[in-house]
Amino acid sequence: MENIYQDIPRLYTALAEWLACMIYCLVLKRKIGNKTFIIFSVLALIVQSVFLVFTKNLPVIFWIPCMLIAVGFMYLFLYLTCDTSRNVVGYYCARAFLLAELAASLEWQLACFFLTKNDSYAIQILILVSVYVLVFTWAHYMEVSITRGIFQLEINYHELWAAIAIAAAIFAFSNLSFIVQNTPFSAGVTADVFYIRTLVDIAGIMILYVYQSRICELLAEKELRNIHSMLKAQYDKYRGYQTTFDMINMKYHDLKHQIAGLRSEMSDEERKKWIDTLEQELESYSPELQTGNSVLDTLIAGKMMNCRANNIKITCVADGNILDFMHVADICTVFGNALDNAIESVSLIEDPEKRLIHMAISPKKNFVLIQINNYCENHITMKNGYPVTTKADKGNHGFGLKSIRYTLEKYHGTVNFDIKDNWFELKMLIPKGGVS
Repeated sequence: MENIYQDIPRLYTALAEWLACMIYCLVLKRKIGNKTFIIFSVLALIVQSVFLVFTKNLPVIFWIPCMLIAVGFMYLFLYLTCDTSRNVVGYYCARAFLLAELAASLEWQLACFFLTKNDSYAIQILILVSVYVLVFTWAHYMEVSITRGIFQLEINYHELWAAIAIAAAIFAFSNLSFIVQNTPFSAGVTADVFYIRTLVDIAGIMILYVYQSRICELLAEKELRNIHSMLKAQYDKYRGYQTTFDMINMKYHDLKHQIAGLRSEMSDEERKKWIDTLEQELESYSPELQTGNSVLDTLIAGKMMNCRANNIKITCVADGNILDFMHVADICTVFGNALDNAIESVSLIEDPEKRLIHMAISPKKNFVLIQINNYCENHITMKNGYPVTTKADKGNHGFGLKSIRYTLEKYHGTVNFDIKDNWFELKMLIPKGGVS
């Protein structure tokens, strides 16, 4: 029985490490096309296999350095194919390495056990395929389940090194008996060594999944706090606009009557010219857009003050009456953030004639269609269906779009982004009265 349990074939280990990387390549967004990805994947499998097979007979002292180099190849493969930060790549590399150790150990333990019953090569291949398919399919399902709802995974240095430390500790403990047999945690029987390694690897994988789940919970809590802050900020802006424009409207109507009185009592040409000038100034404060929704009108009027200061032209074709089913705060969030993003984008354009924003709100069968377009000269990169911010502090930006998505989900609505002929388009579709 002892002779049955030999070292895991290096080719099996290489295949497990490659498959583990492939699992996370499917989860993470790739920065290369499908054809290039296939070429990189094939090369990665060849390099990993050749390296591990040709280093099989080296002395034990070179075993750890060779494993570190193998991990380096895994990191390089993930880094070249996945469009994410180095911290995230390193974090997933540590998890992929431990996942590969589990798959290889479990497969070889079962293969050695059935080898005592039947030494058929076909059965060995069947075990290899079955175990790897089950382990890596389960790993992919778990990863997708844990990260569902996370806009973008963020890993800091503390979380990265914690994952590396966990993976290193599990690997060291599971392979302790292969190197040093005279310790309280080593096994003397070869079969027991395999059992210990498999069980320790399973425990390590579960620890990392629990750790990953906690990271995702913290990210979700952070996003929710930022979104609620933006919701409150947009509503506070609306309340400020409302108070300001109530006062402006009062003064506007009062001065209209005063000008009318002055015109009827005075005929002096210079005074008439002064009155005409005053009237023109008042017209700049008159409501320019009347959508039929008082909340939306107030928001647009507030944004117009910023637009005038930056020579931005806004056009609007909107039936605001169809927004009556939406809560005041939700209207503020959706339109406030969307217009703020559009204004911020066009204000960076040097030519004032190109600082254009167009908004349209219209019924479409049983839905409300909202489109906010702005002219855009810069190249915009899309990631996970959302435009990537060009600001240096990426971690604290992009919450405006997230808050729009979060708000529309309450109404079972959807949001999409597109770029056509230098026009950035934000399109929202909401079922009428579809609040959850």
